[in-house]
Parts: sequence; C-alpha cells; structure tokens
Amino acid sequence: MTRQAFGHFQYPTPPLKAVKEAAPDALEVADRWHLLQNLSAAVEKTCHQHRDCLRKHAEEETVTEVSEVAPMLLPPADLPRTQIIERTRHRYEDIQGLLEKHWTISAIGRRLNLDRKTVRHFRDTALDELLASARERRPNGVLEPFKAYLNARFTEAQGQVSGTRLFLEIHARGYRGSRQVVRKHLAALRAGTTEPVRADTPSPRKITSWIMRPRETLTKSQDERLLQVRLACPDITRACDLARTFADLVRHRRGYLLLEWIRQAEQDAPKPMKGFAGFLRQDLNAVTAGLTLPWSSGVVEGHVNRVKTLKRAMYGRASFETLRTRILNPVT
Repeated sequence: MTRQAFGHFQYPTPPLKAVKEAAPDALEVADRWHLLQNLSAAVEKTCHQHRDCLRKHAEEETVTEVSEVAPMLLPPADLPRTQIIERTRHRYEDIQGLLEKHWTISAIGRRLNLDRKTVRHFRDTALDELLASARERRPNGVLEPFKAYLNARFTEAQGQVSGTRLFLEIHARGYRGSRQVVRKHLAALRAGTTEPVRADTPSPRKITSWIMRPRETLTKSQDERLLQVRLACPDITRACDLARTFADLVRHRRGYLLLEWIRQAEQDAPKPMKGFAGFLRQDLNAVTAGLTLPWSSGVVEGHVNRVKTLKRAMYGRASFETLRTRILNPVT
C-alpha cells in the first residue's frame, strides 16, 4: 500500500487511522514523487530566506561601464505601487483578518474566491516574503538591462542630460525599446519615484529547479549561475548538497542511507531542511520503504487524475450514472 507525502510535511490523520484499522498488516510505502516535491519546497523556502545574500553578491560583482564620478544625491525612491504588489498586500490583509475571526480555510476560499492552497500559502508565509516574490514575478522589460547605465549617466551629468541623448547612447549598446520609455525613466529619476535597479539575481524558484535537476542536464550557463549562487550563500550551498544527496537516494533506491542523511540534515542544515528531515523521521518506516522498494502510487495517481478530468468535463452536463459508466468503462 502506497501513501502520499503531502505538502507542509503533514499527513491527514483520520484517513491514515482508518487505513491502519482496516488493513493493519499492510506495508506502507511513501510516494517518491511527493517526497521530492516536499524536498523542493524546503529548498525553495531556504532560497527565499537568503535572497538578500544573493542580491548583495550580485551587486558586488556588478561592474559599471561608466567611470566613477562624484555622487549626486537623488530624492529618496518610493516603493513602486504596482498592481501585483498591491493585490498581494490586500489579499494578505483580507486573509489574516478573516483568520483572526476564526474563519476556516474553506470559508475564506469561498469568500475571497481563492483556492484553499492559496489561502494556506498566505496564512503560512510572512508578508515580506510574499511581497518579495511578487516583485520577482514582475517582468523586467526591455529597459531593465540598461537602467544601471542610465542611472550612472544621470548622476554623472548632475541630472542635466536629455532623454534623447541617453536614448541614442543605449541604442548603440543594444537597446531596442522606444524613446518614450527612456524619457519616462528619466522623469522618474528627477522626481525620485523610480524603483531602485534590481541586481541580476535568479529567483528562488529558478535556483530550486537547478538544484533539483540532475547536474548533467544543466546547461553550462545554468551550472555557472548556480555556482555563483553557492558562492554567495553557505546556507543555500548546504541545502543544495543535501537536496542532491537525497535525490540520489531516491533515484537509486538507497533507503539504507536515509537515517544517516536525516542525522546530517538535523545537525547543520538550514531551518526548512531541518523541518523536512524531521518530517522524514516521523514516518521513517514508510519513507525507508519508499526509498527501497519498487512500488509506487503513480498508477493510482494516474487514475485519480483521469477521474478528476472526467468530472470537470461533465460537470453540469450529465448525470451521476453517466459519469459512473465512463469511469468504469473508459472505452465507451
């Protein structure tokens, strides 16, 4: 009997108790795909917590083409009030307000027209982390690679430079956007409302994808960028090493090494990785079986997805008997 490892490292207690009562002699096998999914979540959370290390390292590595000049004091920049940032902020306030009134996850989802997973995410994640993710999801735009140059030229000229001249300069360096975008950025510099130039740092999700994939599948560029990330943050480096070792245990069925991996993670790993290790220890027998035996719940998951697809396709259009017939007789 296989069993899923659910997100947030928790199992649903009532179903598990029912299974043990109905089949006390059954062998529990944790699902490998969900184990790797939970591991990926722990790695991504580690990257989120240490994104400041990545930005600092990227800023130190940035080399400006413009020669150093006496700095010009610009008006303080305000945090840009973009649509996605404002939506994230209001959604967080709404969810936290309803939680304080002891609303359930399902009730909040119905009230705000949100999926329960989204509600849980806003419940369990700090506002600063949510806003950081919202900023990272914003498209950079064609001007983003040239903002550092524009800002340096603006400072060098003490603000006395035309948008047309700056447009021609960055156009010669590869800019293919409009002149109006450059003028708009220049006006924001003068007003002090422009967003600070973001360092060229990969998002936590992208870093996680590089870590979770086999190293031989990464391109040379991806491998080099991951190396820079490892140099920037020791905690991400430790999470990367542990994640790759665990993925190796899963892919090669080396369950006999699981307990040693857990001990190492609990000793010096970042907090999200320690949480994942604790989750494994709580259900050590099932996880060890999952990393040792060939059985998997993949076939069951496929049937569940098929049933869900049929339900969605037939919702409001056919009777339960028709749905039952299609599930039991897929050819018809």
